[in-house]
Amino acid sequence: MGRQKANDFDQELLDLYDGFAHGLIERREFLDRAAKFAVGGITAAALLESLSPNYALAKQVDESDPRIQGGFVDYASPDGHGTIRGYLVRPASGGQSAGKRGGVVVVHENRGLNPYIEDVARRVAVAGFTALAPDGLTPLGGYPGTDDEGKAMQKTLDRGKLREDFVAAYDVLSSDSTSNGKVGAVGFCFGGSVCLTMAVRLPGLAAAAPFYGGVAKADDVPKIKAPLLLHYAGLDKRQIDAWPAFEAALKEHDTEYTAHIYADVRHGFHNDTTPRYDAASAELAWSRTVDFFNAKLT
Repeated sequence: MGRQKANDFDQELLDLYDGFAHGLIERREFLDRAAKFAVGGITAAALLESLSPNYALAKQVDESDPRIQGGFVDYASPDGHGTIRGYLVRPASGGQSAGKRGGVVVVHENRGLNPYIEDVARRVAVAGFTALAPDGLTPLGGYPGTDDEGKAMQKTLDRGKLREDFVAAYDVLSSDSTSNGKVGAVGFCFGGSVCLTMAVRLPGLAAAAPFYGGVAKADDVPKIKAPLLLHYAGLDKRQIDAWPAFEAALKEHDTEYTAHIYADVRHGFHNDTTPRYDAASAELAWSRTVDFFNAKLT
């Protein structure tokens, strides 16, 4: 049996999973409410497993890919949790990667540095940039190996300190010996909102590309100096409903932005380890992101 797609599931069930994935409902409530979709010998637990990430399904860039050099580093986060572990990936030396280059902070979802986000960091390095993907769960021992555990762990962290840990990653890339002085950020879901926080907090941020990352507060929009590339899913009702007011604020303050709304796809469409993945939209969004970084970070 091939990989299941979002359209294989009832929309109400997908909405339930979205609530579970974002911590709006607990596992028990999901299973209780999903029970009515458990037919033909399929249990609610099996439905949850089908909808959850399967990291064996997708790895676009292997750790041993000759185009990159990667490993884990510790860096200082004095206003956050002190010391944070991150996955630092560079283009392999020589060729077009020789000399100075831009850097990109890769910000994970609400569950720590899982294999999908590590793979995104490698994709950034393949594109020619130095990538740093922090693990926000470092204070609790790091990503635990499953997203359910990671999500529960991340909920216990001080949210302000957690965001400072990603802000500190900007300083790491800015001061890197290979840096050309230009640093951007890309993030997904929670990570998308962190990208916007970084754009508000860091006047030197050169580019921010949040994927389905919510919106910034209206009072914060005037502080945004970084160009924005915003990716939203057309079926992501909460964010689509919030978008018009956010766009109005961006226009009012002459913020440089480009927004793309991908029709008929769901929140998480870039994550190639879940049924919500949409290959055409994900590939288009990623090519736009690489082009954006090439324009702003080189």
